[in-house]
Amino acid sequence: MNSKHGIRRLAVRFEGEVQGVGFRWTSRSVANRLGVTGWVRNEWDGSVSAEIQGTGEQIAEFFGTLPHSWGYFTPTYIIADKNEIEPIPGEPSFRVRF
Repeated sequence: MNSKHGIRRLAVRFEGEVQGVGFRWTSRSVANRLGVTGWVRNEWDGSVSAEIQGTGEQIAEFFGTLPHSWGYFTPTYIIADKNEIEPIPGEPSFRVRF
C-alpha cells in the first residue's frame, strides 16, 4: 500500500543469526540514520520482527545498508516474511521493543 505521500510500511520477520548479535540495536541505528520509523523486537522462536516505515527509497536503503552495518562480523540471516501494511501517520521514531 502506498500512501498519497509515498510512505510505505513493511512488516518483516528475520531469521538466522538475529538474536544475541546486536541486531535490534543495529537496526535502530540504521533506521535513525536514514530517517526510517517503526520498531524491532526479538520473538520467542529466535526470529526478529520489525515494522519499517519510510519512502520506498529509505526502505531500500535500510535493507541495503543493514547487512554491512556490523563492524567486526556480519550475521547470517534471511528475510523470512515481508508484507506491505498500512503506514502509521505521525510515528516519531524507530524503537526497540521488548
